[in-house]
Amino acid sequence: MSNKAPYDLIIIGAGPIGLACAIQAAQHQLNYVVLEQGVLVNSLYHFPTNMTFFSTSNLLEIGEVPFISHSDKPTRREALEYYRRVWQSWKLNIKLYEEVLTVNPVNGKYQVQTSRASYQTQFIIVSTGFFGKAVSMNVPGEDLPKVRHYYDEAHPYIGQKILVIGASNSACDVALETYQKGAEVTMSIRSENIYERVKYWIKPNIENRIKEGSIKAYFNTKVKEIRLRDVVLDTPEGLVVLENDFVLAMTGYQPDYGLLSSVGIQIQSDEFQTPVFNEETLETNLPNVYLAGVICGGLKTNVLFIENSRIHAQTIISDILGKLVK
Repeated sequence: MSNKAPYDLIIIGAGPIGLACAIQAAQHQLNYVVLEQGVLVNSLYHFPTNMTFFSTSNLLEIGEVPFISHSDKPTRREALEYYRRVWQSWKLNIKLYEEVLTVNPVNGKYQVQTSRASYQTQFIIVSTGFFGKAVSMNVPGEDLPKVRHYYDEAHPYIGQKILVIGASNSACDVALETYQKGAEVTMSIRSENIYERVKYWIKPNIENRIKEGSIKAYFNTKVKEIRLRDVVLDTPEGLVVLENDFVLAMTGYQPDYGLLSSVGIQIQSDEFQTPVFNEETLETNLPNVYLAGVICGGLKTNVLFIENSRIHAQTIISDILGKLVK
C-alpha cells in the first residue's frame, strides 16, 4: 500500500454532510481528501428505490448548488443525481470504495490506514452517518444470503414467501409494498402492537391488512432460527415453523461504533450511546478529530437530519482555520 502526502484534513464519509465539509475545506484552500467505504452518499443509495424524502429539496441543498426536483419532496433517484452534480460542480477530492481501517496518532498528527493506502493528516472529520451498520438479530442463520437488512424494491419478492421483521415505519412500508406486488407476507413483531410512531397514513393500512388476514402477523414474537427453506419463530403459543424464501430484517441501523472505538472516540453511557464531543466546536475527546452530521446524535435518530446538520461543516472548518492561524 502506498503512503499519501500529508493532508490538512481527512473527511471520513461521503454522505451529504461529508460533502458539505469537503466544500467548506475547498473554499478555504485546505488540502483535504474524503474517504468513503462504499458509493457516493452510500446511505441514500441503500434507501428503497421508490423512497420520497420528508424534506423539501431546498433543505437538502449544499454548496449553493440548486436542487431542482419534480415536486416539493424529492425522490431517492433525484437526490442521488443531485449529490453527483454537487461532487462534479465542486470537483471534490473523494476516494470511493476505500474503507478506513485504523487511525493512530503519530508525532502530533494522525496516520490513517485504509483498505488501499496510508495517509497522514492534521485534522479528521468523522461523518459516517447513522446507517453505517444494521442492527444484528444475533440468531442462527442470519448470515444466509436470503436475509436482507436493506430493502430496495418489491420486484425480487413477487410470488415469494417473505418474513418481515419489525414494526417500525420501514418494516410496515416493506410489508405493504411487497404484499401489494404479490408476495406472501408474514411479519414477526417483538411488541404487542404496530409501533405508535408509524406514519399516520401507513399505520391504519398495515393494521387493516393484518386484521383481514392479507398479511399474517405474529406479535410478542422473536425469530429463533433462520434456515435455508424455513424460519422458526418463538411465539406466545410456542415455536412456529414457516416456509420461507426471504427474510427482510428491518431491525434498524446504528452508527459505526466499531470505527469510533477504533479511532478512540469516547461514547457516553447514556441510553443513546452518544459520542463525546464539544457542542460548540464538534471536536471529540481526541484533539483535532471532529464529528459531523447525524452521527452526533448516537442512537437518537429524530433530532439531526441533513437540513439541520449542514451547519456542522461551517462550524468545524471555522474551528480548524482558527487553530491553523495560531
